[in-house]
Amino acid sequence: MLDQVLAANVTGLHVSAWLMLPFAILLSAIGLAPFIHRSWWEKYYPFVSIGLGLFVFAYYCFCLDYRRMAEIFVEYFSFIVLIGSLFVASGGIFLHTERHATPWMNTLLLAVGALVSNIIGTTGASMLLIRPFLRINRPRIRGFHIAFFIFIVSNIGGGLTPIGDPPLFLGYLNGVPFQWTLQKVWDIWLLALVLVLAVFFLVDTRSYRRWLLEKHRHVRGAGFELRGSHSFFFLFIILAAVFARTPVREVIMIIAAAAAHRFATKEALRANEFTFAPIREVAILFAGIFATMVPALDWLAQNAHRLGIRTPGQFFWSSGILSSFLDNAPTYLNFLSAAMGLHGLALGNLEHMTILLSRHAGFLRAISVGAVFFGATTYIGNGPNFMVKSIAEHAGVKCPSFFGYIFRYSLPVLIPIFVLIWLLFFR
Repeated sequence: MLDQVLAANVTGLHVSAWLMLPFAILLSAIGLAPFIHRSWWEKYYPFVSIGLGLFVFAYYCFCLDYRRMAEIFVEYFSFIVLIGSLFVASGGIFLHTERHATPWMNTLLLAVGALVSNIIGTTGASMLLIRPFLRINRPRIRGFHIAFFIFIVSNIGGGLTPIGDPPLFLGYLNGVPFQWTLQKVWDIWLLALVLVLAVFFLVDTRSYRRWLLEKHRHVRGAGFELRGSHSFFFLFIILAAVFARTPVREVIMIIAAAAAHRFATKEALRANEFTFAPIREVAILFAGIFATMVPALDWLAQNAHRLGIRTPGQFFWSSGILSSFLDNAPTYLNFLSAAMGLHGLALGNLEHMTILLSRHAGFLRAISVGAVFFGATTYIGNGPNFMVKSIAEHAGVKCPSFFGYIFRYSLPVLIPIFVLIWLLFFR
């Protein structure tokens, strides 16, 4: 993946801003079509996504550089294999308790999920924990439960280690020491996590009290059930394979996922209501997203030096806003390259990375936080986000729409917290 992203920065392609129109159309369709005509969208979204993606794919192949599309195809394949293999392996693990979640219990679970995200990654933690989280909240599940799960477990939680989120892993591959983020970003991470958890606790407490007033009864069962524990073995094989190179990484993941599904207990799969429908939806939509976002990424690489971004605060907001709608991993790398170029340094040179870390660490700190945290602001900001939404919807949960997620949750909850972080650390 690193080689692919770096290649995007050196192709020298002259990309017109008009080529970003298919990406804008696809995002608009994802956000608005379910409101306008849900049944039409559910039937025809594969044609919309694949059609727009093929348009950009064909233009690059015949008019620009087919190698760029070959690179993005490999990147998409790696992405969907990782997401899909974790989805399949976690589908064979059934965690359950008879106890229904109180606001305190939910807040604790999300906090634990944030810590787990740094150990097995935001994708692994999301796939492992979303189904148990849905089950214990089933009697009173609301859209905000899904939104805050994405905020905390699928994004912000993984901001401490290179394993936690793909942008940080790219930094590690480019010479950022493994422990650097933990040492330099822990205070920002802790502040953001505590604030988001506090807002969630207040919202969930209000919802819980309304639920009790409607004469519902809280179940205080203490039983705990685990089925399919052997699937953890396959899950950790998939996570360990992240450190391998393409195509060995993908081969290991596919074999491990196939074995996990083959040997999964039927009771665990049935209890999880496991189907392949969520991963099918994500695979189709992200095929279009990956193809149509290429012009936006290339235009950014082509024009980064003209954007007038020169301070850590500007890098925080710029990398963050673009990470909300573009893949946050290549966005991180583009801005890291721009930050190094601002100081006469070159990405890929380990000595230059040492200079950046010793003299201009604030820039890397801002880019790291922006890329990871802002990935939570839309369903497409980070890989696990849409996967969590799809799993929840197939479990019968009414999730916020694309724009509903942004305007009801991201803007009023996350943006004020990000403004505070900017004032305290990057202004």
